[in-house]
Order: sequence, then C-alpha cells, then structure tokens
Amino acid sequence: MYIFNDYYNNEVKLSFEDHPFSRDPKHVLILCTYKNQWLLTKHSYRGIEFPGGKVEKGESAEEAAIREIKEETGGITKVVKYLGQYFVVGKGGNTIKNVYFADIEDLVEQSTYYETEGPVLLDQLPDNIKHNNLYSFIMKDGVVTNCMNFLSENWRSLS
Repeated sequence: MYIFNDYYNNEVKLSFEDHPFSRDPKHVLILCTYKNQWLLTKHSYRGIEFPGGKVEKGESAEEAAIREIKEETGGITKVVKYLGQYFVVGKGGNTIKNVYFADIEDLVEQSTYYETEGPVLLDQLPDNIKHNNLYSFIMKDGVVTNCMNFLSENWRSLS
C-alpha cells in the first residue's frame, strides 16, 4: 500500500491488491498505449491526462473504462486489465477509483471527444511533469508514478 498526498494535499491510498477499498468503485483511470506510444487525452480545463471518468448507472467499472477511452480518445479496445485501486480522502468527499491498463487496437477520429480535445500520443511522459502546466493535476501525484512503476515491473504479465 502506498500512502501520499495528491496535488491538492488530500490523502491518497493506492494498492495493487484486488479491490481493497470497494468492489463497486464509481470512477476509473486508464493508462493506455497505442502502437508503442502512450495514449492520453487533453481535457478542456485540466490539461493532458490519461482517460478516465465516472462509472455510469448500470455499467461495470471495466465497461466504464472501455467507454471512457472511446469517448475521450477515439481508442477502441475490448479488454482492460485491472492494475489497482486508490482511495482519496477529499475535502468534498471520498473517491475510489480503479486503475486499468489498455493496449488500444485502433484509434478512430470522432466528431466529438466530449469534455476533451481528443487523443494525445507521446513516446514517453516528460520527467518534469509535476512542474509542467500542460499536464493535469491527475498526472502530478503518486498514482500515475506508482502505476507506471507497477506496469514496468509487470509488463510481461499484462501485455
């Protein structure tokens, strides 16, 4: 278990165990690759980030992850792989999010990307992401850093 403060100084607990905080999380975050590049999206207000969002009524967290990838990037995948889950003790309430990995099969141009400006492909994430104003606060705490480390250590079993 990793415990740290996020960009807004809220306590975050991140675990790579099987659903340690909830079997029914209401949010998802997906680390995506497409043709050996990282696939992110540019949120209209927050900046560049991995796709993610809320689980809608009647859908599973996995279904939400697949939908969010499509809506925010045009990415098509049938499979997302569970990495872990994190719990944020926020000032406005608590949030539990599943983190997934997806290797995108196809990238389709869309007329709308909802609250985002569409896909962003990167060969690698910048080293100075914490101080780069182009990136969302979501990219600037231990969640993405620890998930990227977990991915690199477990790459063979996930790909």
